[in-house]
Amino acid sequence: MITKGQKINDRYEIIRSIGEGGMANVYLALDTILDRRVAVKVLRGDLANDEKFVRRFQREAISASSLSHPNIVEMYDVGEDDGNYFIVMEYVEGKSLKSLIKKRGGLTLPEVLDIMLQLTDGIACAHNSYIIHRDIKPQNILVLDDGRVKITDFGIAQALKRGELTETNSVMGSVHYLPPEQANGTGTTIKSDIYSLGIVMFELLTGKVPFKGENAVEIAIKQMKEPMPDIHAYKDGIPQSIENIILKATAKNPKNRYDSVLEMQEDIKTALSKEREDEKRIVFRYPESDNEQEEKETISRSEKNAELEDLFEKEKEKKSNKRLWIIGLIILFIAFVICFVIFVLPSFKKVPDVKVPNVENTEVSAAIRELEQLGFIVEAKTEEQYSDTIEAGRVIKTNPGADRTVKKGTSITVVVSLGLEGFLSENYVGKNYIEVKTMLETRGLKVTIEEKEYTEKEAEEAKIKENTVVAQDIKEGVELKKGESVTLTIPKIVVTYPDFTDGTWTTEKVKEFCDKQGIKLEVKTVNTNDHPDNTIITQDRASESKVVKGVKLTITVTKKLPDPKPSDDNKPNDDTQNPSGTTPTNPEPDPTTPDTPNNSSDGTQTGGTTPSKES
Repeated sequence: MITKGQKINDRYEIIRSIGEGGMANVYLALDTILDRRVAVKVLRGDLANDEKFVRRFQREAISASSLSHPNIVEMYDVGEDDGNYFIVMEYVEGKSLKSLIKKRGGLTLPEVLDIMLQLTDGIACAHNSYIIHRDIKPQNILVLDDGRVKITDFGIAQALKRGELTETNSVMGSVHYLPPEQANGTGTTIKSDIYSLGIVMFELLTGKVPFKGENAVEIAIKQMKEPMPDIHAYKDGIPQSIENIILKATAKNPKNRYDSVLEMQEDIKTALSKEREDEKRIVFRYPESDNEQEEKETISRSEKNAELEDLFEKEKEKKSNKRLWIIGLIILFIAFVICFVIFVLPSFKKVPDVKVPNVENTEVSAAIRELEQLGFIVEAKTEEQYSDTIEAGRVIKTNPGADRTVKKGTSITVVVSLGLEGFLSENYVGKNYIEVKTMLETRGLKVTIEEKEYTEKEAEEAKIKENTVVAQDIKEGVELKKGESVTLTIPKIVVTYPDFTDGTWTTEKVKEFCDKQGIKLEVKTVNTNDHPDNTIITQDRASESKVVKGVKLTITVTKKLPDPKPSDDNKPNDDTQNPSGTTPTNPEPDPTTPDTPNNSSDGTQTGGTTPSKES
């Protein structure tokens, strides 16, 4: 349980709770080192016990930390403290887009377009860095008082297990924006984020989500099967160009969606232009489902039947003046022909259905031979793709895919593997190691980070900065492929002890140094007049030696001796003066009398004779 005043990682002091979610709790905290307010998101207890989830959480958080964009909440830090896994983010004073929609319902068209342009700008930045959000929804979008929007929770959704449709608030909130391919477990691409953006745009305009249900599974099925509802049934006056943007972004078949977020953004920019005032409703190029083509064929057959019936009526009218028996014969003949054409003839010409075989990971020639034996027409030109699992030169898949039932004679394209996708290495020295590591791991490489120690002086002379690459074990221009290992060396700046006795250091400055480095300071004093007061004359840690946190440093500081005070024997005293000139009590010893000094046991010296008192 995180409480007020508690410190996370001995740095982030909790101020108060600002939100609870199905995955994590969020707290407002003070970064005690940089003296700024931050948002700290701490993983929920049950998730923190899942090792696989934690690894995904840390990897995705580090990946997202490289993003820098005005419409993305910046991520500062990620780590673990006493079993609490956390990420530290920019603290944004604003409300979620979901709360704004609940308060106002549908927004105005100019407001919606402004918000969508900001969202597409931020998501485009992430896609350019090979990062897919995977959980775009109004709950993850913050609205500032000046109208700016910021997207949060980048990379974190990937850490959740795929296909997890439970009744938690987190998933129930997400499933309304879930693309069909993510709902059915096919996988996610940048087009998955585009689908979610389209759903968000629909909700911004209408104040409602397009698909509702009793549970997450029911809503997910609607995302996969049901068409988008007519937006005009929710709100009047929406231009067709605006509805077309939503329809294209939320197409069930990813092929019918925008190819990139920037393409969607350009469409939004011109949506209200004069040239698009009379825009027609969008017609998709590719079928939205496997049954769509069959439905079109059924409609086409019905239209042909209607044409035959029209012909029948015309023939009937032309022969109306003939005898009834001739008309009857003609009607019977035409009816027979129609029945023959509709019911009998198709049975002779019916093409049998054939199931596409699974030829994955087979030789191309063997795959083509098997497909042709089943009656398929194999396209002469094959497609080529990189593959992590299929050896180069072997079949990845076919289009239409395996186990699909299609008509005999259907054309099939074979997709052939190019093997692992490679790329040329660069000179990464001087670059931020987190960015380099994220880029290399995104491309499937195993990255090892090693540290090399530098003193502050050495780092300054070599112009070496923290968190930058200083060496790499691969040469520039070498081809790298998924699964290969790369080692990056980064600097570890070692703090060394200064010479505290050089006359420039005070006790206060030494204490500041020790507090900063986590060292315990012991100050000893020595009474002497050989040095000015408060001068540091010794230190038990050699200068230029390495500072280790938690050790003790002892320094010796001078303290000036007090000025000597006159003794009572040397003070004048009228009562002891003898004006008569008689010999005083305890007269000075006669210098002519030889004394034999004796050393007493306490180290003092005593004379050989002692004068007697006079009465």
